[in-house]
Amino acid sequence: MVRYIAARLLATLPVVFGVTLAVFSMLYLVPGDPVKMMLSEFITSPDQVARMRAQLHLDEPFARQYGRFIWSAAHGDLGRSIRDRRPVAAEILELLPDTVQLAVAALAFAAALGISLGVVAAVRQNSWWDLSSMAVALAGVSVPSFWLGLILIFVFSLRLGWLPATGGGGVSHLVMPALALGLGASAIIARLTRSSMLDVLRMEYITTARAKGLAAPAVVLRHGLLNALIPTITIFGLQFGNLLAGTVIIETVFGRPGIGRLLVNAILNKDFPLVQGVVLFVAVGYVLVNLAVDVVYAAVDPRIRYG
Repeated sequence: MVRYIAARLLATLPVVFGVTLAVFSMLYLVPGDPVKMMLSEFITSPDQVARMRAQLHLDEPFARQYGRFIWSAAHGDLGRSIRDRRPVAAEILELLPDTVQLAVAALAFAAALGISLGVVAAVRQNSWWDLSSMAVALAGVSVPSFWLGLILIFVFSLRLGWLPATGGGGVSHLVMPALALGLGASAIIARLTRSSMLDVLRMEYITTARAKGLAAPAVVLRHGLLNALIPTITIFGLQFGNLLAGTVIIETVFGRPGIGRLLVNAILNKDFPLVQGVVLFVAVGYVLVNLAVDVVYAAVDPRIRYG
């Protein structure tokens, strides 16, 4: 197991290197002079532009800039925001709990709905239960999260007055954003769970369990679902990363605090150090989540680490 984890860590290093290089290159890929763009709302002089370029170390060779960027990021220094002069890392950590709370709530909703629909569809294969479950899954994949969010606000906030439309706070502020964010993930989980359950339910040990007279719920849940969920563990990690990225839209629609909304505001304000820091943090977090999923997958299924 230790060798497997070490191998996965080594395989992750090139990915992290590519992510840092792509994020750092953002300043060079943006058309025009990034310093003049950041100072476009202010009356600037050539001296101000030169000072800003020196502050961001843009007057140094590319390799030295990249080395400085890597060294600082490795020590938790993601630079300072141009707008409010606060450390980027401090702003991210301040809003990270709100984003993680939303992503975890959306994943919990997606897992509960997706697994339930997948199990029902597999047990009642080719019935109207199956067709209805997969229709819900298809709708979840097809409906954009921002459109669903607006519909939820219109129905449950403006019409019924049951839930607050915007802002952060207790559970009532979390329900609609989690539903809007998690529906797409639930559709993917449902389809994968259905496929895995159909394969497991055809296995010989399932036939043996039924022949022994075990109750149908015990056969389906204890012997079928537990084994069918092994491939689904991988999709949980991938979907959690996607949900973290999806908070950019949902936090903006619902006016929630979080790093997604922080990124949108940074883009609108042309605050490049803050944009770089948030993108790098989310990208590396995505990579680490998938690494953790690989380790958990290997712990659950020994064939992975010995294969």
